[in-house]
Amino acid sequence: MGMSGEEQWADGESRMQELAALVQRETRSCSWWERHGVDWTILTLALSIAPAGFLLLGSDSLLPLSLGFLVLGIAHTVVSVKGSHLASHSSLSQSKSWNKVCGSFTAEKGTYHHVKLHHAYTNVIGLGDSSVWKVPFFPRYIYLFLLPLALPFLTPIVAIGLIQDLPVLTVIRTLSAITLGMWAHCWLLIRVSGFQSLPSAFLCMMLYKATFTIPYIHINIFQHIGLAMFSPTKKPKRIYQMAHGVLNLPRNMFFDWSFGHSFINCHVEHHLFPMLTDHMCLKVKPIVSKYFKQHNIPYNEDTYLSRLRLFIDKYEELMVYAPQLTELVGIQ
Repeated sequence: MGMSGEEQWADGESRMQELAALVQRETRSCSWWERHGVDWTILTLALSIAPAGFLLLGSDSLLPLSLGFLVLGIAHTVVSVKGSHLASHSSLSQSKSWNKVCGSFTAEKGTYHHVKLHHAYTNVIGLGDSSVWKVPFFPRYIYLFLLPLALPFLTPIVAIGLIQDLPVLTVIRTLSAITLGMWAHCWLLIRVSGFQSLPSAFLCMMLYKATFTIPYIHINIFQHIGLAMFSPTKKPKRIYQMAHGVLNLPRNMFFDWSFGHSFINCHVEHHLFPMLTDHMCLKVKPIVSKYFKQHNIPYNEDTYLSRLRLFIDKYEELMVYAPQLTELVGIQ
């Protein structure tokens, strides 16, 4: 006989509390270096290699030029993805002021769309179902391998569209950040890398910013779309919602450093405990996976290539048409 609604609620609550206690015990035993220092070091290293990238772009040889693109692509991705992601969850630092980022997207909009919608309503249809990544009128190969390259061009345009209803000072701050950021990149490319014109410097900036946009879009859809979906009125308790609606990918040196563990191989842990840093997600991963397996809770894992094949084969089903609502027997 299945559990009643009240029994399911109590079971989900007790499981989450029990797991949270185990994770908290681990985090309390860790040093500041483990809780924040490791990730701060990665962010600092990313910023420190950027000058070398601009110098390498001034070379006439293909190898140094390619290396310069890669270095700047990594530096940009670490700061704009890993750094802003940590800040949006207030895990970048224990200080509230250090968790505020100033970039194309305002902290207010970033927190609302990512934390209050995507995390609170993970895989809930119409709220946190990753529908922002669906562009059904594009064929599969264009969507998966060409459209992501336009992300650096689209980001400031979308950001400007999102600030129209915000206070004047926020609008000015955001426009200033976008303008200053682009100007600084182009100035360095002209002065340090030796580019002869502003258009060529601007195009180069957009190209190295697009270095990791293809896997970035892939990872965002691979880890949620195609898994269990829920209706707003029939959402399971948090531990079961994340267990059925989130997936971990294997570790990868470039992705681990550029995006962070919470994006790649610890996404389940991140959705359960979003205020943990990337390194701390990696620390508690064995605890979470062991607990899930002990209590017969699904722990979704798959490879990048396996998910890519799935999305190529079932592109229309997963990305064009709305996903079918999944009934989780014994939970919903």
